[in-house]
Amino acid sequence: MRATAPAPPETRYSYIDSALGQLLVASQQDKLTGLYFKGRHHAQISPTWIKDDSLEIFAQAEQQLDEYASGTRKIFDLPISVSGTPFRTQVWAEIAKIPYGQTITYSEIAELLDKPDAIRAVGTATGANPLSIIIPCHRVVGKCGTLTGYAGGLVRKNALLDFEAGKSESLFSEALE
Repeated sequence: MRATAPAPPETRYSYIDSALGQLLVASQQDKLTGLYFKGRHHAQISPTWIKDDSLEIFAQAEQQLDEYASGTRKIFDLPISVSGTPFRTQVWAEIAKIPYGQTITYSEIAELLDKPDAIRAVGTATGANPLSIIIPCHRVVGKCGTLTGYAGGLVRKNALLDFEAGKSESLFSEALE
């Protein structure tokens, strides 16, 4: 008799409105697994995903994003789960450590991982981050602080960095579209 592999957990999704625009959110087993800029990010809704606007994790994410956008939250406190290669998850773990209002370069992350020649791989992993803002990949910049690619667009990345640096008092989606 052949053993069957357990079925993968169901992915549920919804959309939430935020100061950053409409976001696609995804969850598995009551953990946030995706937060994507609608129409800008590489995420695709799979035919196996189930639309569910009632999940508490989505309400929590929306509330915490509102608090972030109003300046009252600097650290997100949500149950999350990410899946990726060991290298990608290491990169995302380093990105998650970047304090609010600060930036780090791709090469600095490569150095922290003891892989100084993996700068492009760090960039690729950063671009594949499934939890934008929550894992703050907008805080990763190019050499000398130059803004480089961002799934939400460079205008949004610049707005996020300016907001966190205190150069802007609020985030409004109209300015970020």
